[in-house]
Amino acid sequence: MILKMKLKNLLPVFWNFLFCFPVVSAQPVLSAKLCGKTGFFKPNQQYDKNRGLILSSLASNVSARGGFYNTSVGQGSDRVYAMGMCIQGAEPEVCSNCIELASNEVIEKCPNQTEGLVWPENGILCMVRYSNRSFFRSFEIQPQYLQYNRDDIRSSNITMYNGLWENITSRMIAGATSSSSERKYYAAESVPLTSVQNIYVLMQCTPVISLRDCNICLSQNVRDYQSCCHGKQGVFVFRPSCVFRFELYAFSQAFNLSLPPPPTVNQRKNTTKRGGESISAGLIVAIVVPIVIILSVLGLAYFICRRRKSNQGSNLDITDANSLQFDFKTIEAATDQFSERNIVGQGGFGEVFKAVLNGTEVAIKRLSKASGQGAREFKNEAVLVAKLQHRNLVRLLGFCVEGEEKILVYEFVANKSLDYFLFDPSKHGQLDWTTRYDIIEGIGRGLLYLHQDSRLTIIHRDLKASNILLDSYMNPKIADFGMARIMGMDQTQCDTSRIAGTFGYMAPEYAMHGHFSIKSDVYSFGVIILEIISGKKNNCFCEKEGYAISLIAHAWELWTNGSPLEIVGPAIEESYQHNKVIKCIHIALLCLQKDHADRPEMSTVILMLTSNIITLPAPREPGFFFRSGNNPDSSFLWSVDDASFTHLEPR
Repeated sequence: MILKMKLKNLLPVFWNFLFCFPVVSAQPVLSAKLCGKTGFFKPNQQYDKNRGLILSSLASNVSARGGFYNTSVGQGSDRVYAMGMCIQGAEPEVCSNCIELASNEVIEKCPNQTEGLVWPENGILCMVRYSNRSFFRSFEIQPQYLQYNRDDIRSSNITMYNGLWENITSRMIAGATSSSSERKYYAAESVPLTSVQNIYVLMQCTPVISLRDCNICLSQNVRDYQSCCHGKQGVFVFRPSCVFRFELYAFSQAFNLSLPPPPTVNQRKNTTKRGGESISAGLIVAIVVPIVIILSVLGLAYFICRRRKSNQGSNLDITDANSLQFDFKTIEAATDQFSERNIVGQGGFGEVFKAVLNGTEVAIKRLSKASGQGAREFKNEAVLVAKLQHRNLVRLLGFCVEGEEKILVYEFVANKSLDYFLFDPSKHGQLDWTTRYDIIEGIGRGLLYLHQDSRLTIIHRDLKASNILLDSYMNPKIADFGMARIMGMDQTQCDTSRIAGTFGYMAPEYAMHGHFSIKSDVYSFGVIILEIISGKKNNCFCEKEGYAISLIAHAWELWTNGSPLEIVGPAIEESYQHNKVIKCIHIALLCLQKDHADRPEMSTVILMLTSNIITLPAPREPGFFFRSGNNPDSSFLWSVDDASFTHLEPR
């Protein structure tokens, strides 16, 4: 019987991290489960709560980040590390469903173990793993799980099978572990075994190990199959760091086929009967083969189409560009020749004008002519940013390029920017604590969308209070993407020699060395949280004992002294909730940590903000923890102002 995977009647497989033996079974399996035996926790205790919290958020994070995500929640012995992975190229919805199935399954099958791992199948292969120890960078070749089909490859096909086997496995391992491969850590192929039957092979490693270790892991999986069950009709071998599966039917979405497993053909007969008529085997082949070819071509075409759509979009879509491009004369007329009386904002980027286009109020941003970005790159970036749609982002409606003129057209937001309300003594009373907390969460959700939930990965690079606009309901909208950078699919960090941003909000690794990543935005978000709570600008120094310290340093000293609430501004002294304010200060200091690797990602920040059961780790010393003045213990001297340096850079 051909090995099949269904979604019911799961067979539990338990393992011991100290002693591990391969599991061999001829029964159909749906998933493989490994539960650690070296550690246990009590139900409803903090570790249990943290595990439930982190696994419940895994499906959306994995699907939103292209099929792989790892994170941790909690601290000390209650800290839970979790990882989710789908096959590369999987549809987000299918990936999300698989991860959700795996998350529920690992909780069910590993009810009180501190470690668990599961590979289910739901039209796709995926993995969910959690532990009380950090395994993100670990190469782990043990334990091993092996399941194979007891049926042999037919003797008439074994010679062909042997000839194909070594070639396809060695080629796939080389492709999955080549630094120049388009899809590192992954390979999926189907090759004809007979005129009506293919061999389907899939290999994948967790992308946190080295390519060399991936090669070792996949090669060992193949050797395991060869030593135990070579010539069998299917096998499923996985280790914590890699998976290998081979079947005689398309078992996964990876092969872009919806065909059922090929029917069993009796090789001893060359005819079948239907209604008393004989149908020759040759006729069957003549009918089936063209159908298979047509379906394969259609599947390939669909696959190519999907890949083009999911491309990060470095190429300009002309249709999109034409629909978004405004005529310069139309812009000029709408702004009354860029009249000063229509200016509603200005800065290093240029000026913003209020106007009406096609009966709709809009904000027109006329960019500085000093920009070094070419017209094509500007159009490309504008088209991509215009596709971003989130309630906490200001929507880009279009653009205009003519000569040296580069203009962006945004939706008009009724209220002014956040800094207008925070730092104006006559306005700050309009923001009570509940509104401020909602603004913090809204900014966080907007950043989360930019970093991982949109089809692009975007680093804002100039996140500050003046770039947060408030609509008529005081909902925050992140604005000004003039310095944003769109990251490639495999990029986590970029370097630049052209520092663009606003001092006081810039992460130390960016301001000092030009290194920026999503963690640079996380740092800026931490600054904004402190400004929202205190009502003070980060670049306004606080006088203390004869010397001046920044808002960040002031918050850190209050935190270490056990009096964090002293930073709360007078505008909310009567309305704030102590626990929520302390939690927000705690989160801000986690975002402001000096080492960018210590800062949480925005998905974790949102969990921290919205959960009442999560335990936050202790923050470490923030970046730019400085004093100035006559204090001999000054640890860092930095001149801070709010000037915004704008360079629109192509990717």
